[in-house]
Amino acid sequence: MIKKIPVFILLINILVIAQAPEIKFTEYDLPNGLHVILHQDNSTPIVATTITYHVGSKNEDPQRTGFAHFFEHLMFEGSENIKRGQIDSLVQNAGGQLNASTSFDQTTYYLLLPSNQLELALWIESERLLHAKIDSVGVETQRSVVKEERRQSIDNRPYGTLFEKVFATAFTKHPYNWTPIGSFQYIDQASIEEFREFYKTYYVPQNAVLSIAGDIDIAQTRALINKYFSEIPAGKKDIPRPRIVEPKRVKEVRDTVYDKIQLPAVVQAYHIPAQGTKDYYALNMLTTLLSSGQSSRFYKALIDEKQIALQTGSIPVSLEDPGLFICYAFAAAGKAPEESEAVINEQIKKVQDELITDEEFEKIRNQVERSFINEKSKVLGISQSLAEYYLFFKNTSLINTELDKYMNVTKEDIRRVAREFLAPTNRIVLYYLPKSSQKN
Repeated sequence: MIKKIPVFILLINILVIAQAPEIKFTEYDLPNGLHVILHQDNSTPIVATTITYHVGSKNEDPQRTGFAHFFEHLMFEGSENIKRGQIDSLVQNAGGQLNASTSFDQTTYYLLLPSNQLELALWIESERLLHAKIDSVGVETQRSVVKEERRQSIDNRPYGTLFEKVFATAFTKHPYNWTPIGSFQYIDQASIEEFREFYKTYYVPQNAVLSIAGDIDIAQTRALINKYFSEIPAGKKDIPRPRIVEPKRVKEVRDTVYDKIQLPAVVQAYHIPAQGTKDYYALNMLTTLLSSGQSSRFYKALIDEKQIALQTGSIPVSLEDPGLFICYAFAAAGKAPEESEAVINEQIKKVQDELITDEEFEKIRNQVERSFINEKSKVLGISQSLAEYYLFFKNTSLINTELDKYMNVTKEDIRRVAREFLAPTNRIVLYYLPKSSQKN
């Protein structure tokens, strides 16, 4: 018997969507090329300042991987006017938070502060953009920090190399072949001059988006931005953009990795279109169906019914260039990864053969709506989203219209992308097995 979704749940979801306000913003370019986006929300005395640079691991020299991530750390060393190690204390003493992240396509720094500390945030970011401290002390300090981070998060952690192995196997030509964490070897080999050259190339106004959201006055904020950023010179070098296209996969690739783990795992990775394409939205709806929550198809089949996996899921890795749709399962004790893979394949084939039910379709639409709105409900999320919509699509207004692209996906679209992209010939399959099972 098909269960009906309670009417009150549907009404709550409709009300949540109906009450989601339009996010208004002002955007403009400084003469040096810096793109600025401002969103005023005076409901709480907080301001989020995000500066996003259009540089990630895919921009690196294959013989110098890890540079983008290294700079994420190096930019906290200080500048000509900020003493070494003081950026953290300046922000924390002002009652704020700060962090940074590096991906394949971008490097982002954010400061979350009381709104009366906006000028502090702008001064810090202008200092990092104009004259970050790149000297032997800072470079050697961060070499050690980055190498220790890799040891802890990748090399010495069970399944830590999984993400690296997936991308190294799936991409043979494109620079997504390596992940942002980079290599010990290349970071050790690099000279200070190479780091300075990277900074001069990518940390320039025309390669950045400054996005500010929160308790601000637009006119006053523009004046402060002009004060701190207008005299920063534009970069003089061309900014390299990789143009390599990964060849279409026509045959399944399978491999086995032996690691210091107790339980085996299986990972499938399918090549998919870039973020922002029509099929990208359908694939995001598909992953919600397969693995979002305990009522998802993967969870119910592998964990509840078969009890052959401890954890399972699917992830469409959203990238500027075509990326991957990853399905995975960590086997339960005494269960073989082949069992999990067989059930994953059964569930994928079911989506390829049959349209999903009306109940499932309504449910995943509601999940996507809630997730989308939650991400845009705080000033930091708004600030980061505004920057990324401009950086990757040159269309900041997508913050108010992208949800429509998800809602325009049909059941037929979900079946179509499952058929087109989740084909065996378009995937790589990795088995992660305990080293104890490796034959000599």
